[in-house]
Amino acid sequence: MEPHPVISFENTEFAFEYKADKQLRKARFLFSLMARPSLVKTGTRLVPWSIRAGLPVKWIIRNTIFSQFVGGETLEQTAKVAKKLSEYHVQVILDYAVEGKEGEENFDHACDEFIRVINYAATQPNIPFMSVKVTGFARFALLEKIGALMEKEEGTLMKRYMKAREELHAGEKGEGQRLRHRMIRVCETAAKKNVGVMVDAEDTWIQGPVDALTILMMDTFNKERAVVYNTTQHYRTDRLPFLKDSYEAAIERNFILGAKLVRGAYMEKERQRAVEMGYPSPIHPDKEITDKDFNAGIQYCIEHIDRIALIVASHNEYSNLYTTQLMQQKGLPLNHPHVHFSQLYGMSDNITFNLAHAGCSVSKYLPFGPIKDVIPYLMRRAQENTSVKGQTGRELTLIKKELVRRKERK
Repeated sequence: MEPHPVISFENTEFAFEYKADKQLRKARFLFSLMARPSLVKTGTRLVPWSIRAGLPVKWIIRNTIFSQFVGGETLEQTAKVAKKLSEYHVQVILDYAVEGKEGEENFDHACDEFIRVINYAATQPNIPFMSVKVTGFARFALLEKIGALMEKEEGTLMKRYMKAREELHAGEKGEGQRLRHRMIRVCETAAKKNVGVMVDAEDTWIQGPVDALTILMMDTFNKERAVVYNTTQHYRTDRLPFLKDSYEAAIERNFILGAKLVRGAYMEKERQRAVEMGYPSPIHPDKEITDKDFNAGIQYCIEHIDRIALIVASHNEYSNLYTTQLMQQKGLPLNHPHVHFSQLYGMSDNITFNLAHAGCSVSKYLPFGPIKDVIPYLMRRAQENTSVKGQTGRELTLIKKELVRRKERK
């Protein structure tokens, strides 16, 4: 087998090839604003308030942070972005980024929307995956109750889930059945249309029922190929053992484990709740241990790649490079059907496009939705770029480097 091409995340020519000078300067301006924590703190309070108050700020949002991180307001508007990315061999994970709407009518609507996304993705050559949140299908309080009941039970994940469901009262059991039915509808459609479904991770105290439901779906739909993927947040102390347990379940039940590995998104919230409620923090004490766990998770998946379909969803340069090195050691091609890489749209282009240029299977996670509905997502991106050590600085350095390179070339 031929050796892998050399991959360098310093190559800004490949990283920003798809962006015109004007777009790059706009990105430079945006990241320079996000490098100022006080400004981000004020903005993340002011922007949601302005939207709720009906102030005419949508055009400002649309032309700044929205255009940087979101694919469009409608599913159809994402087509232009997806087409552009496909020219550089980058695929798309579609995410209907509307959050926090409760009530059975909204849950049914979300289910219908996810199915619409799957049907649309099936018509596009460049959209192999879409993303769902179980909190879009059921009351948070219901998932919270099931999660709490599961904590009191003993045995395997599935046994604890089944026992917890039995303890619900009649109305809640009905809600649980409707939740399962919605998940089945989405996964069944995805299986028929050959589109992958990534189930997002949630807060630790509702993750139990989410894990159980997702594994149930894998047991049904992942017999011949990976349709359903669970997300493991490796800043959690228990996720590496859970990943290994999930693999054992896949062997026992004869299905392919879909595993999307992330570091995690709710650290401050998780630690604060643990302090307030007096239980040990479920989060690793520092980034070094999280990194070690994440990379150990990648290694485990590559070692069992015949039975695990892996998605490395990371903005960490070393973790992405480490994955390619493990693949080379095992003699796997960079476009192996069970290994996929992904980064958020608007971030870490140096990783995405250099991986794509080397021949890796890689995608951008592309959210879409009305501006007012994707504000929570956008505020998280702004906060993330401010709080993740070095992220904004790295983005700015690379953008400036590419602008200088282009200027010198002219």
